[in-house]
Amino acid sequence: MVRDSSGRITLRKLRRSNLISAFNTVDEEEDINKVNSYFSYEHFYVLYCKFWELDTDHDFLLSPDDLVRYGGHALTRIIVDRIFERGRRPFARVQTLTAEEKKKMSYEDFIYFMLSEEDKANPVSIRYWFELIDTNEDGVLRADEMRIFYRHQIHRMECLGHEVVPFEDILCQMSDLLHPETEGEFYHKDFIRPDKIRVSGVFFNVLFNLSKFIEFEQRDPFLLRQQIAEPELTDWDRYARAEYARLAMEEESRDEDTAMDIDTMDGWYVSDEQEEDAPEGAASGDGAASEGRTVEAPF
Repeated sequence: MVRDSSGRITLRKLRRSNLISAFNTVDEEEDINKVNSYFSYEHFYVLYCKFWELDTDHDFLLSPDDLVRYGGHALTRIIVDRIFERGRRPFARVQTLTAEEKKKMSYEDFIYFMLSEEDKANPVSIRYWFELIDTNEDGVLRADEMRIFYRHQIHRMECLGHEVVPFEDILCQMSDLLHPETEGEFYHKDFIRPDKIRVSGVFFNVLFNLSKFIEFEQRDPFLLRQQIAEPELTDWDRYARAEYARLAMEEESRDEDTAMDIDTMDGWYVSDEQEEDAPEGAASGDGAASEGRTVEAPF
């Protein structure tokens, strides 16, 4: 709805958006998770849980060391540092932030980052990543800039024992993928053409997200069939649905483990009330007269 980094919605943009329509749909729909635009509880749950997992000291601020653990260390350190140095922060007035404040990321700006990371097939996220790779800020991505980021991918591939794809091959693949007007030069408009925007994210994943780079190399047929079967869903919608299911299963497993622990304790724990009700002398003489003591199971 807002494609700039102002962090504000003008009345004109509000009228041109589907936000009012989404308000009405949410009001009428009993299951809010059927409304993917803006109000999905599943989306909120995934965003919040991801932030909470990274924010180990729970001060609602992330450092580069926190963010580098995102997605199981999927991102290279160089791109994480760029995110904090130059990444768009629509909910923070970057020009008023101190040097120390720029080293932290708020929950609101984490949302902006995560939506951009998990769905690179829209103009907002493409602009986000394009600006981070454009180190000389001239509006065009060239081989020398790409090589800087890909060098870190090569190091990770070598450390993990993956077959290393030479940069020259990567450059040819990306040219074949996007067909830029000028060979070896990638402009923002090359990424957002209607026939290319759905695959533009591959360009960025190859440069700094090893997990997604490997997924691209392996061409998972299940994911391809899923995209064809549900073209109305965005990459973010698919990711959030799968991640919510995983988080829900983990929560259910923890609940089951807790219930088993409680069942296991049955017969082993004597409360103060039970001790008072016991016959006189029944609980004495065994050296276990402390409060809520653990006793031998009755079998």
